[in-house]
Amino acid sequence: MIRGLIIVSLATAAVLASCSATAPRHNGPTAAPMEDGRFVAGDDLDKSLLDVIQWQLGREPGPDWEFREVRRTTPGAAPDGTAMTVTLVNHATTLIQMAGRNVLTDPVWSERISPLSWAGPRRYASAGIAFDDLPAIDAVLVSHNHFDHMDLPTLERLARRHDPVFVVPLANCHYLAGTGTERCRELDWWEATDIAPGLTVQAVPARHWSRRGAWDRNRALWSGYVLNGPKRVYFAGDTGAGPHFAEIARRTGRPDLAMLPIGAYLPRWFMSAQHINPAEAVEAHRALGASQTMAIHFGTFRLADDGQDQPVSDLARVLDESATDADAFWVPVNGERRQWQ
Repeated sequence: MIRGLIIVSLATAAVLASCSATAPRHNGPTAAPMEDGRFVAGDDLDKSLLDVIQWQLGREPGPDWEFREVRRTTPGAAPDGTAMTVTLVNHATTLIQMAGRNVLTDPVWSERISPLSWAGPRRYASAGIAFDDLPAIDAVLVSHNHFDHMDLPTLERLARRHDPVFVVPLANCHYLAGTGTERCRELDWWEATDIAPGLTVQAVPARHWSRRGAWDRNRALWSGYVLNGPKRVYFAGDTGAGPHFAEIARRTGRPDLAMLPIGAYLPRWFMSAQHINPAEAVEAHRALGASQTMAIHFGTFRLADDGQDQPVSDLARVLDESATDADAFWVPVNGERRQWQ
């Protein structure tokens, strides 16, 4: 098994080396730190192929994963007034419906999230909404260029069928050039754009990194988002722990709903800088002052050594040990939705 993983790692590296003949560029001022034309992620986030191989050789993965067919839901119309409906599709893909509009975050409907069609992380749970059952999508928020968040085949399907506005961090429209969309907007950290009357999205800091090919490491920015309308929603995307959660709450206001990742956190020596664990998700929930937090980024794609159900069980234990109200955390299955009035 380990030999096979190493072969896949090397094959992936070869594909990455050939799939990016050009790299994006950002010229100009930015709220995010830059150095020599690259956004600064931090030394502890700078993992090499050798680090990946070291991880693979010493892996202690959690319980085996199994494919789970979920009960799909068919979303209704987006509510008007002050109401909001949110559905977990899978992984970091959510459908946010408010102000009469439909917004997707990091949409993924592909079977694999990889530059390889025959290898790489595959799906272990079906999407909670069939692609053909989506309502008319008005906007798509993409947090960064990693394959499990920027799924170009899905983005191309959305562009063809719905022609939404795509909102991405700086230097990421470069990757959407082949999707056919002419509606891509780039945001710096703390920059905002109106996506519909009464609905604004603001990019906010995240502790992460970017890479899509061999030559583009940290050439494109990464971010979370705050969606402001009748309700305020914070979508973290991918992030490690840090003071940015408190800063986001201070500068944008406490969210009615925070969407925080809880999976892909083991082993900590490899994952801690880029992915919060369930305990850190609880700390982030408190720092944000969120009325409620929704768990995302777990149970669909096997990206690290935590077991399929381990993020949920670890979160339950942390909530119990910290005397945190379990109702403050919503842990949905794919296809589950809730409404706020």
